[in-house]
Amino acid sequence: MDYFLLGIAAVGIGSFASMIGVGGGIFMVPLLTLVFVPSTHVAVGTSLAAIVFNSISSTIGYGRQRKVNFRLGFMLIPTALVGGWLGAYLTEFVSSEALAVAFGGLLTYVAVLMLWGKSPKDLARRFQREAADGRLVYRPVPVLVVGLVAGTASGFFGIGGGIVMVPAVTLLLGAEIIVAVATSLFVMGPTAMSALVQHTLQGNPRFDLAVPLAIGIILGAQIGSYVAPRISQLWLRRMFGIVMLYGAANMVWKAFSG
Repeated sequence: MDYFLLGIAAVGIGSFASMIGVGGGIFMVPLLTLVFVPSTHVAVGTSLAAIVFNSISSTIGYGRQRKVNFRLGFMLIPTALVGGWLGAYLTEFVSSEALAVAFGGLLTYVAVLMLWGKSPKDLARRFQREAADGRLVYRPVPVLVVGLVAGTASGFFGIGGGIVMVPAVTLLLGAEIIVAVATSLFVMGPTAMSALVQHTLQGNPRFDLAVPLAIGIILGAQIGSYVAPRISQLWLRRMFGIVMLYGAANMVWKAFSG
């Protein structure tokens, strides 16, 4: 029954996560920690296993709509892979309680960005240059930094990295929000896999829980990628901000309640 309920929850998580360009770890890690597993480390490793399938399913869905910027995605992947491994490695030196507090702090930060709703896109010009044919192209250094930071967040917190990558790609690189969402979901697959390998070596993932999560998320990601281009992204961001504040409070409470 627990596996069935986890799979049903994963459909909702996959749908919502796919709409806003995150792997779903911001929901799965608190859910797993509060209900199913004894530590944040185990929740992080298990979440990453499911995120790989969210990336695959979402990329297929958004790819059919030609929303994925594969050129940008392939620029982000190399440092995101390094960051994914680095973040997973660093968890070995941080206590479960400290990890839960750090995760709660990260959720609070992103919730504020989501509730704010708007970004000064003119800042993106600093990170672009004009090509010979007049097109604006991305400067490589900012792209590589975005990939590294998002990848490290993915491996350390068990998330897809989208909560870092989507705001960064939209604000710093000037991409449209739906393109940032779709491209983030594409990049997070190899990033999550890199982090998952390190977590597996540390014995963290619960693959019996990852299976129902993955099945539900595959279905949910198809729903989310279909619905996202048809609804207000601003409304989704603000609703998501409220949900993340709740998740942050739960994670911090879990850390201090023992």
